[in-house]
Amino acid sequence: MEAPGQLSAHLSYVEAVLVGAFQGVTELFPVSSLGHSVLVPALIGGQWARDLNVSTPGSPYLAFVVGLHVATAAALLVFFWRDWLRIVAGFASSLRHRRVESADERLAWLIVAATIPVGLAGVALEHTFRTTLGKPIPAAGFLLLNGVALYAGDVLRRRISSTGAAGGPDQPHTGEAIDHRLSQLPIRRGLLIGSAQILALLPGISRSGITMVAGLWRGLSHEDAARFSFLLATPIILAAGVYKIPDLFGPLGRGIHGQVLAGSIASFVCAYLAVRYLTRYFQTRTLIPFAIYCAVAGGVSLIWLALR
Repeated sequence: MEAPGQLSAHLSYVEAVLVGAFQGVTELFPVSSLGHSVLVPALIGGQWARDLNVSTPGSPYLAFVVGLHVATAAALLVFFWRDWLRIVAGFASSLRHRRVESADERLAWLIVAATIPVGLAGVALEHTFRTTLGKPIPAAGFLLLNGVALYAGDVLRRRISSTGAAGGPDQPHTGEAIDHRLSQLPIRRGLLIGSAQILALLPGISRSGITMVAGLWRGLSHEDAARFSFLLATPIILAAGVYKIPDLFGPLGRGIHGQVLAGSIASFVCAYLAVRYLTRYFQTRTLIPFAIYCAVAGGVSLIWLALR
């Protein structure tokens, strides 16, 4: 049996770049990066299934994924850097003056409040969910459910009166204008949307997807729901990566730092391109294509794995 840290013998730089690129895309597309991280190695089989196993506590793959998460969060920070400067400045201003008045101040506290539930749940449940449910068949089932949730979210959104939406096709598409609309959300509504991220601890349920569905359900447009999901995801993904950094520089990360760097660069580039594409995509389009993909991919994977 191989000791932890020997993943480098099997994970080549080409594989690291491919896995990193895949992570960068699937983390932001509403298709679940964790679900794909579980399913793809299992479907390929062989050495991939043995080494790229997120449910194994001692797997070096976990240290590798840490680097990819930090890179994805970095891509979000770079893409939204002007917006985060405003939000952080609003947060600092509210603390300094002990009031919450401006749009940036309200949005800052909305993000803080909406992030707390998933942060607490992640610390308490992430390990349990990953080790008990981070297996191919549960992941395939949750990916199928993710597709159903995305479709249901779009159907519900079409039934909501346009007067109850926070944005729409006739609204400005600039980041500052969207943030101003988001800042008008009641704190309880933002808390509900943010809490939906807890479901993303289940492999196969997309963080961005389920957050968008919650936003659509509460009256946001596709564009506003997508932007809110990306803003909410940034501190969570970054915190999850930083929380696991000791794994990367501990025994699990021994011998794979080069692969981690290569995979992280690929993840950063692909995540940046993904968020750039999606912010434009959701100005005029819906979750339906992603719903169909998740339902088909999850259903086919479930059948294949059950019969194999």
